[in-house]
Amino acid sequence: MSLRVTQSMLNSNMLKNLSKSMGQMDKYQGQLSSGRIITRPSDDPVVASRGMLYRASLSENDQYQRNADEAQSWMEVTDNSLNEISSVLQRVRELVVNSGDGALSADSRYAMGEEVAQIKEQLGNIANQTIGSRYIFAGTDTSNPPYNQDTGVFENTNSSEFTLELSQQVTIPINVNPQKIFNYKGESGTADTIFDLLDDLATRLKNGEDVSAKVGELDDQMDNIVAERASLGARMNRIELIQERLSSAETTVTDLMSQNEDADIAEVITNLKTQENVHRAALGAGAQIIQPSLLDFLR
Repeated sequence: MSLRVTQSMLNSNMLKNLSKSMGQMDKYQGQLSSGRIITRPSDDPVVASRGMLYRASLSENDQYQRNADEAQSWMEVTDNSLNEISSVLQRVRELVVNSGDGALSADSRYAMGEEVAQIKEQLGNIANQTIGSRYIFAGTDTSNPPYNQDTGVFENTNSSEFTLELSQQVTIPINVNPQKIFNYKGESGTADTIFDLLDDLATRLKNGEDVSAKVGELDDQMDNIVAERASLGARMNRIELIQERLSSAETTVTDLMSQNEDADIAEVITNLKTQENVHRAALGAGAQIIQPSLLDFLR
């Protein structure tokens, strides 16, 4: 038994095949214009799914990089502040040592006391250093100034760590403990804090006293600043390594996403030209299949 093929069936199949051919050309033209293998998820669900994962990974990596940049900026400002503290304390040390000169007059020592008092105010300004609108020497209480300019007292007692997440399950404190800097009471834990020491030095010098015996306490405070700065530097080095790893990860994921989605333009052009030729051939064959009608003879 043979299947009867009608003219209507031939026409229908021809139109269906032409439609498929045009669909293929549309696909290649879309790839050529977008530069992507797929233009919609239904084109290839596997490629689309991988692309979503890669984009999520890049977005997460971008946030980590912003956190690392913020951490780096915060620590650089902190390091510069600690360096400035060391510089002003070094000046105080020079004054303290010079106060032991027996040839100094009371007026000279009074002038030294005035300078120490001004240095204390400068130290208070450093203690209130901000980045943006946040105080860097205030623990997690970053909205309130830790040093009271009116009373000349470092009032902050917050020693909590201000942390940022720089990678999955990697959280690093970006601040220093202000209590270990401005409320440090020496190795014994009973000495004056840095502000109390400067107050005492200023008062004694204004009274014409020799304060050179206090140089040991001052050196203890300066050594403490150096130790805190070294600890901060170690964390800064770690953040630099994390930044390098994040940058490398971004490059790797971007390359994987490109391999997953980017179209081979030369191959797409070849496929498009081939499909155009196929389509032309199909149109030519279709013209032979369609039987002439009575109207063709009447023209």
